[in-house]
Parts: sequence; C-alpha cells; structure tokens
Amino acid sequence: MQRNSILNERHRQLGSKLDGDTWNNMPIPWSYHTNPHDEVVVTRTRAGLYDVSALNIVNVSGPDAESVIDHLVSIDVTRLKPGSARLAAEVNEAGALVDDIMVIRDAADRFRLSHGSGATPSTLAKLAAGRNVKVESDQDVHILSLQGPLSAKVLQPHSSSDLSKIAYFQHADSTLFGKTVVIGRGGYSGELGYEVWCKAADAVFLWDAILDAGKADGVIACSWNTLDLTRVEAALLFFPFEMPEGDTTPWEVNMDWAIDLDKPGDYIGKAAVLASKGKERVKQAGMLVRHDAAVEAGALIFKGDSQVGVVTTASYSRLLMQSLAMVHLKPEVSGFGNTLTIRSKSGNFTAVVVPTPFYDPMRRRTHG
Repeated sequence: MQRNSILNERHRQLGSKLDGDTWNNMPIPWSYHTNPHDEVVVTRTRAGLYDVSALNIVNVSGPDAESVIDHLVSIDVTRLKPGSARLAAEVNEAGALVDDIMVIRDAADRFRLSHGSGATPSTLAKLAAGRNVKVESDQDVHILSLQGPLSAKVLQPHSSSDLSKIAYFQHADSTLFGKTVVIGRGGYSGELGYEVWCKAADAVFLWDAILDAGKADGVIACSWNTLDLTRVEAALLFFPFEMPEGDTTPWEVNMDWAIDLDKPGDYIGKAAVLASKGKERVKQAGMLVRHDAAVEAGALIFKGDSQVGVVTTASYSRLLMQSLAMVHLKPEVSGFGNTLTIRSKSGNFTAVVVPTPFYDPMRRRTHG
C-alpha cells in the first residue's frame, strides 16, 4: 500500500512532481525548482531542510523488546542507553547483510527501529512470535531533517532542549515551536544536523516554522537528489545499492563498527558473520574519476584486461569539482593510489583509489 508524506503539497509548491521512483512505498521529492548542486552548497554552508519521512519506523516495546532486538542485530543492544542510538549490521543465517538498520532506545523496554527496504519486518515478526513484545509500524511519524552548520542556530531559540548537550546519535524528548517532538542529532549529509520526529498533524506547521526561522540565514528546503549528492560526498552507505552482490558481508563494506565482536548473546547469522571476517571477496572503496560527469552505477572496473571491481554509486560533486565513485574492488587492488580504468557507457576513464569520506575526511562536521 502506498504511503504519503503529509508534506506532499509543500513539495509540489517547491517544484516536485512526486512522480518518480518511490522509496519504501512513498513518493519522494527527488527534485525541486532549485538546482541540486546549489542545494548542496546551502547544506554545506548554511542549512537545508529535508523530508525523510519515507524511512520505515517500527516501534518495539514490552518486557521482551530488548531480547528480541538483541537477537535481530549484531550489536550488543543491552549496552545501549536510553536516549541513544546505534547503526547495526542485520544479517541472515549466511552472514550476509539484509537491511540497513538503526536501533534507537527510548527507555528500558521501548525502542524505535529505523530501517530501509530489506528483511526487517518479516524477520522481526518471526522473532516476536510468542514473546511479550509489541511490534508496530509507525505510519504517523514524520521526520524533518535540518542539515548544515547553522542547524543548531536555527532550531535552538525555539526548542525546549539544549541542543549543545545532544551528542551525535543521541536524542531527547523536546518541544519545538510549541509542538511535542523528539530531536535527534544525526542525518545523512555528512554535516552537523538534527532530525525532528513529529506527528503528521504537526509536520506542515513545523516545516513552515523551520524554514521561516532560517530564512534570514539562507536556509531552504532541499530535495532527495541533493541528499544523495551529499551522502556520496560523505561516503555513506545506502542499502541495497552498496551491496550489489546480494550476499555482501559487513566486512566487505567496512562495517566493522556495526558488529560487537564481544557480544555474549546469540543473534541471527552470528557464527557465519564472525567466520567470514578476513575472507573478504571485495572491499568498499572510493575513487576519483578523471571525468567531468558521473559514471553510472554498475560500470565495471578493470586493471588491464582483468575485471577487478564495479561502481556501486557515483556522482559529480560540483562542490569538490570531482567525479566521485563508491566502488567494490578486489582486495588486492583496493590500496590508496592504485590507478584503474572504469569502463562506462560514456567511455573509458582513469580512476584512482583515495581515502573516504571524500568530504570532511575526519568527519569533524558530524562528530564535532
């Protein structure tokens, strides 16, 4: 069944036709009247407001909530404190990634799961069967994401929370412009940013209020094409696009941080995923392409006549004046400085392996 953001009329007023590809069964404002490259500059220098309500949000509560979620993911959920969140690897019995998931803890027996388009709903239903736990898809919540260096300045005068006290991947119950919300620090842009979780009934009011409060500082609404440009600059993964093999392991996309090796409890695929460490067939890497445009996802990468990789996602960053590619390479050619050839539909282009993120390599903008 198709979902719709309560903000669709605002998106149409900004120039979106909402007639492109949907994500998680929701029409997405892929573009506005404004140029996405200009929107990137706003996000990097001021702040841009995004509607990310298409995320799938599942509320999990009850005495067995912690135990159920702990069996779902590779991090030790028992260590997660209320008011904090962590990204986790969710794998199948073969140790392959099956979804992009964030575990958000609100209380001892109350969680929110933010996930992509993978296996979470079906797997969670099986784990919850017969347990003292309530699992509910939240069809009402809307998420407004203000991303950029001025985001705190815009929100703070109108929030009941001290935003400077909310660390990266933490959140707090709050009010914003008099409305009850949850404010979390994070986002998908590689910038300082805050996500405002609100009821659908309050979303249009809050959208307008945030834009009005930030107008003097040049804050504007930004499209999903822009969000994709910023996330590639920040080398942030997007399931399933960065996992094209279909059985990609977390180690192959550098998700070591999403697995707690000392987790005492069992979880789906634990033995397989731990056994796959050190047996990577490919490695996630970044490449700068000597081209004045983006190459296409799926373009093959060669060393001489031997295929050694594939482009998973690519973009042209006008901000960095570089053609960027997120790629999977055979481990033996994934070292920094290696020069390879990308054979794309528009021609063959030399590309060099470089450290990622392409933008803000120390991630100081997000982490402080």
